[in-house]
Amino acid sequence: MATLEHSVPRTAGGLLEWFTSVDHKKIGILYLSSALVFFVLSGILALVMRSELAQPGLQLVDRQTYAQLFTMHGTGMMFFFGTPMVIGLANYFVPLHIGAPDVAFPRLNAFAFWLTLAGAVMAFAGFLTATGAAAFGWTAYAPLSGDAYSPGTGADLWIIGVALSGVAGVLAAVNLLATIFGMRAPGMSMLRMSIFNWNIVVTSILIAFSFPALTVALALLWADRNLGSSFFEPAGGGDPVLYQHLFWFFGHPEVYILILPFFGIVTEIIPVFSRKPVFGYKGFVFATLLIGAYSFSVWAHHMFTTGAVDGPFFSATSMLIAVPTGIKFFNWIGTMWGGKIRFQTPMLFCAGFLFMFLMGGITGVFLASPPLDYFVHDTYYVVAHLHYVLFGGSVFAMFAGLYYWIPKMSGRMLSEGLGKLHFVLLLVGMNAAFFPMHQLGIDGMQRRIPDYPASFGYAQENLVSTAGAFLIALAVLVFFINLFVSLRRGPLAGDDPWGGYTLEWATTSPPPHHNFHRLPPIRSARPVFDERRENAQAGPEGGSP
Repeated sequence: MATLEHSVPRTAGGLLEWFTSVDHKKIGILYLSSALVFFVLSGILALVMRSELAQPGLQLVDRQTYAQLFTMHGTGMMFFFGTPMVIGLANYFVPLHIGAPDVAFPRLNAFAFWLTLAGAVMAFAGFLTATGAAAFGWTAYAPLSGDAYSPGTGADLWIIGVALSGVAGVLAAVNLLATIFGMRAPGMSMLRMSIFNWNIVVTSILIAFSFPALTVALALLWADRNLGSSFFEPAGGGDPVLYQHLFWFFGHPEVYILILPFFGIVTEIIPVFSRKPVFGYKGFVFATLLIGAYSFSVWAHHMFTTGAVDGPFFSATSMLIAVPTGIKFFNWIGTMWGGKIRFQTPMLFCAGFLFMFLMGGITGVFLASPPLDYFVHDTYYVVAHLHYVLFGGSVFAMFAGLYYWIPKMSGRMLSEGLGKLHFVLLLVGMNAAFFPMHQLGIDGMQRRIPDYPASFGYAQENLVSTAGAFLIALAVLVFFINLFVSLRRGPLAGDDPWGGYTLEWATTSPPPHHNFHRLPPIRSARPVFDERRENAQAGPEGGSP
C-alpha cells in the first residue's frame, strides 16, 4: 500500500478562506456554485420567455426586452453555466482520479475562477445600464451586433464579459492538461486513467484551440463598435460572414466541450451501478479522440444558408462525427448488458441522458443535410435539437454526476426519494417543453421572436412547451430542496457509498486538504475495486468485492 504524507497548511477561517483558497476542491466547489447560480438565473429568463410565448400577442414584455432575455439566457447557459460546470467538476475530481495532491498551478486556478466570475457579472450587469443588456442573440452575429444596430453600454459589457470568460477557460484548460500529464501517481499510466479524465484531456485541448477564435472575434467586434474599424462592416470593406466563421470555429467545438466531460461522467457511473467493468475501455478512448479531432471540421454546417461554404464537405464531416458517438452508445449498452443494474438516482439520470441525447443526435443528423437545414434553419426545430443535446444530454448527466459525487464532496447522502421525484419531473418536463418544438419548427415558427399570429396554429404546442418549462423549474426546485436538507441532516455517506472503482473512493468523504493519506496500488483502471477484491480474498474482514 502506497502512502502519501502531506503537511496541512493553516488557512484562514470562514468566508475569507473561500475568497483566498487555492485548494482545487474549494475552487471546484466555487465553480459549481457559480455555475448553478447562473443556471437558475438563466432558467428564470427562459420562464419569462416561455410565458410570453404561451399565447399569441405581447403580454409580458416588449420586443426589445425579449431580445435581451433571449440573449442573456443563451449567454448564461453556454458561457457561465455549461463551461464553468465542466471546469468545476474537472477541478474537483481530476486530481483525485489521478492520485495527485492538487492541480499543477493552484494560484492560476484560483485566478481563472475569479476571472470567469468577473466576466459573468460584467455581462449580466448590462441589465443595470440605461440601454439594457445585450440584445443581439448569444451568437452576436455581425452586423446586428455592431454599434449601428446595437448601441449602448450593455453590448460592450457583454463582449468584454464573454471575452474574459474565454481567457479564463484557456488558463483552466492549460492547468488541467499540465496536471494530468505531469502529476499522475505512480502506476497511473495514461491507459489506466478514468474515462472521465480522458474526456477532460480532449475537452481541455478543444478549449485551448477554440476559445482564442472567439476572443479574436470579440476583439474585432469591439474594435468595430468603438475604434472605427470595419472588420465586419460591408460598407467599410469588411465581411460579416467572417464573424460567423470565427464564432462557429469556436462554437461547434464548444458543443463538445459541453458534452464530452458529461460523457465521461456517465461512463464512470454506469459500470459502478451495473457492477461490471466498462465495456471497451480503449474504444471509449479512441472514440473520444476522434470526436475531438472531427469537431474542428464541422463548424460550417451552421452556415449552410450563407452560401459561402462547401455544403457537401461539411455535410459529410457532420454525419461522420456521429460514428464515434455511436461507438460510445454501443459501449454503454455493452457495459449494462448482463449486469446487475441498481436503479438508484445517479443511474436513473444516466438512463435519461442516453434517451435524451440519442433524440438530439438523431435530429442532428437531419440538420447535417443541407436541403433539410435550409428548410428548418432559424426555426424552433433547431431550438429543439439544441436543447435535446445540451439540456437532455449535459444537464441530465450533470445531475447524475452531482448525485454520484456530492456524497464524496460533502460526506452526506442526498435523498433517494427526492432524487427520483426530481428525475421524473425533469424527464416529463424536458420532453413536454422541447418535443413540441420539432413540430413548431416544421410548421415554420421562427425562433428569437416574441410573438406569432393566432391564425398560424402555433398556440397549442407553445402552451404545452410553456407548461413543460415550468415543470422543469419545479424539478430543479426539488433538487435544491434535496441539496439543502441533505447537506444539513442527510445520512453520513462513508468513504465509498456506491462501491466505486476510481481513486476518489479511496479517500475520506470529504477528502483531506491534500486528498490522500494513502493510495491503493494502481494496477488497472479500477484500483479501488482491485483493492476491495484483494481484501475479500484475503479474509472476511477485508470486505466484499
